[in-house]
Amino acid sequence: MADPEPLSSRLARQPIVVAPGVYDPLTALVATQAGFGTLYVSGAAIAYTRLGRPDIGLVDMTEVADTVTRIRDRVPAHLIVDADTGYGNAVNTFRTMRAFERAGANAIQLEDQDFPKRCGHLDGKALIPAEEMCGKIRAATDARQSRETLVIARTDAIAVEGFDRAIERAALYAEAGADMLFVEAPRAPGDLARVVAGLGGKLPLMANMVEGGKTPALSAAELEALGFALVIFPGGIVRALGRMAAEYYASLQAHGTTEPFRARMLDFDGLNALIGTPEMIALGERYATEAPPADQKAGARR
Repeated sequence: MADPEPLSSRLARQPIVVAPGVYDPLTALVATQAGFGTLYVSGAAIAYTRLGRPDIGLVDMTEVADTVTRIRDRVPAHLIVDADTGYGNAVNTFRTMRAFERAGANAIQLEDQDFPKRCGHLDGKALIPAEEMCGKIRAATDARQSRETLVIARTDAIAVEGFDRAIERAALYAEAGADMLFVEAPRAPGDLARVVAGLGGKLPLMANMVEGGKTPALSAAELEALGFALVIFPGGIVRALGRMAAEYYASLQAHGTTEPFRARMLDFDGLNALIGTPEMIALGERYATEAPPADQKAGARR
């Protein structure tokens, strides 16, 4: 469940915050039941599951806002929301912050890619000028209703302009008002340590672990030792479910029954227990049988 403290306070202390990727209320529910208090609403995972398409800028702002609204209705966890490029210019970013904050986001992540954007671990990315990104960060901080809604500034410059320029861009984004910095897709084993050395004194730092991606895989404990405050595993759940689904459908096709796969599935009662069916039925029965308070009866007669 979510920590009672604001996300900013949680990020300021150890242990490192581990935020698994989610893309709908069910994955968010399962993650919180596993003990995670902070979740990462992944734009890539939404593209994979809602569209069956790659993360190349096909998901729009309203689709993500709708997803956040549905997740927030189901879980109390801190929600860090992937806002891609802000879905346009600085004015679009202003609107995105308002929409995502209203939907229940505790933080939004903005990146400095040009449109159409790509997953940070795909090749062929392009960048907007750093000054334009700074304008988007200022728009997001101006738009938020609560100072506790954080702005995470991501740069994809390593793949386009090189490591040193990525650090320079991130430093500019800190000056523009970002609350956390994210240098995407360091490649060499020592690059994550170099990110901390270049930026560690400015703001809390975020790392991204993508299975099979460009960044060497490190554990949360290793990243904490380097000086990172947050690590996300954005698309891992889709990669896990993708393999599981392929094996499930192959088994069903081969056997004409789910029985050989049953040990790897929840049964009917298990799924209903997971999603809270008994509690919902009990709630419905309470509203159907419980008499309203006397003042409500009097109000109804008037």
